[in-house]
Amino acid sequence: MHTSNLVVNQIPPKVPPGPPSQYARMIPGVSALPTPRTAAAAAAPPIESMPACQWPGTANPADILPQILLPRPTTDLRVFSQIVGDLFVLGIVGLAQAFLLPRWSFHLHSLALFAALVTLFAFSEGVYRTTPDPFPADTFPGLTRSVLLASFLVFLADGDGVRLRAIPATLAIGLCSLLAFRQLKQITWARQRHDSELRRVLLVGAGSIGRAIAAALQNDPSYCATVCGFVDDRAALSPEVLGRVEDLPWLARGEFIDEIILACPGDAEIARRAADIAFSNHLDIRAVPTLPPGPWPDAGVDRIGDVPVVTLHREHVPTAALLLKRALDLVVASLALLLAAPAMALIALLIRLDSPGSVLYSAERIGAKGRRFRCYKFRSMTTNADHLKEELRSRNQRQGPIFKIASDPRITRIGRFLRRYSLDELPQLWNVLRGEMSLVGPRPHPIDDVNRYELHHYRRLDVKPGITGLWQITARDCPSFDLNMHLDLTYIENWSLRLDLRILLGTFRVLFAPEGV
Repeated sequence: MHTSNLVVNQIPPKVPPGPPSQYARMIPGVSALPTPRTAAAAAAPPIESMPACQWPGTANPADILPQILLPRPTTDLRVFSQIVGDLFVLGIVGLAQAFLLPRWSFHLHSLALFAALVTLFAFSEGVYRTTPDPFPADTFPGLTRSVLLASFLVFLADGDGVRLRAIPATLAIGLCSLLAFRQLKQITWARQRHDSELRRVLLVGAGSIGRAIAAALQNDPSYCATVCGFVDDRAALSPEVLGRVEDLPWLARGEFIDEIILACPGDAEIARRAADIAFSNHLDIRAVPTLPPGPWPDAGVDRIGDVPVVTLHREHVPTAALLLKRALDLVVASLALLLAAPAMALIALLIRLDSPGSVLYSAERIGAKGRRFRCYKFRSMTTNADHLKEELRSRNQRQGPIFKIASDPRITRIGRFLRRYSLDELPQLWNVLRGEMSLVGPRPHPIDDVNRYELHHYRRLDVKPGITGLWQITARDCPSFDLNMHLDLTYIENWSLRLDLRILLGTFRVLFAPEGV
C-alpha cells in the first residue's frame, strides 16, 4: 500500500460546523431528543414475554436405555470442553493423590479408567449440557453419584493391594476438585462477561423462537454475547423491538452489531432481506433452520439453548494475527514506558514550572464499539481549554466534525514543543497496556466530535484507537476530515502486522521531521 503518494490537495470546500448529528444518540451515555421512530418505540408497550420455543417430538421407549447408558455423538464444542476439562482435573488430582497419599489412593494404572468412568457416568447423569448448570445445585448430586460409582467399580476391578479407605478418600478429593473446577470456571466466565468485549447480537424475529434464543444468550455467560434487541416487521416497536428490517443498516452501525441471528424460520422473504443487509455490512449471520417436527439430537447443527441454528456466514477474524498485535502492543508499550521514564519525569517538571494546573490531562474518548475510556496525555493547554473550545469553534480549520486551529491560544509554551514532537501523547502508552488503545489505529476522537458523526463515519469505531496511524504519517496537516476518514478505513480494511510495523517506522520519521503542531 503506497499511501505516501495519495493526493491531499483536492480538499473539499470547508463546511461550517452544524448541530450534533442525529446519530449522536447511538453513542452510549449520550442523550438526544427522540426522533419520531424512537418516540413511537418508547410509547409502545413492551411485547409480553412468550414461552420458550419447544420442538415437538416423542421418544421410543425401547431406545431409552441405550440413550441413558451410551453417550450420543455430539458436535457441541462446549460439551466436549467440559469433558476434557474434567478428565484433565481428575488426572492431575489423581496423580497428586497417588504420590502424596499412596495408602489412600488407587494404583497409577487405574487412574485413566477411573477418570473415564467418572465422565461416562456424569454424561449419563446429565451433568454435561450445552448450558452449564449453576454451582452447586444441579451438578453436585450427579457428580457425587458418578465419582462414587466409578470409585467402587475401580476398587472391584483392581482391589489387589488397594484398601477400602481409598474409596471415601478418592470420593472426597475427586468430588471437591471437580466442584472447585466448576466454581473457578463460573468466576472466570463472570469476569470475562464483565471485562471482555462481548459480541453484540441482534435477533431478526421477536417471536417465541427469538425470545428463547435471547434468553439462552443472556442466561449463559459462556456465550459471551450481549443481546441488543430484536428487529421485527410485524411486532410493535418497543425498547426491545428496535426497528424493522429496513432499519438494519443504521442499527448495525449505531449499535455496533457483530452478529445477527435470523429467528424467523417461517418467513423466508424477511430472512433473505435481513441476510443480504447483514452480509453487506460484514456481520456474522446465523439462522434457525426450518426443520420437520422432532428433537433431532444428532443433527449436525449448533444449538443456542434448545434452539438449533446453522451458520450462514462468518466474517474472517485473523485471531492469531490479532494476538500478535496485542503482544506487540504490550512489549513495545512496556519497553517504551521504561525507557521514556526519565524523559517523562523531566516533561512533568517542565509542565509544572510553565503553567499552573495538573501535569496530566485526561478526558473521555470513544473507543472500539463506542466504548468510553479515559485517555491520558501530558497537559499542553491551559486548564480551561475545554470551556474555550466552543467559543473558538467558529475558527475551526478542519473539515467535518474534527476541531483544530492553527496558533491555538489555549496551547502553553511547553505544550507547543510537546505537541510538535507528539511527546504529549506518551502517557497513552498506559492506555495501550490497559487494552483501551493500540499502538497503531485511528485516533480516538472526543465525545463532542463523535456526536457530529454521520452514519458511515462509525466504521472507524470497529477497531481499537491508536497512538499513531496512517493519517499521522501521510496527511497530518491536511484539514480534510474526508481524507482522514478515507485513510482510517483504508487501514482497517487492509490491516496486517506488516502494515503496523511500516506505520510505526514511519512515525519515527515524522517525529524527527515534524510537520507542525
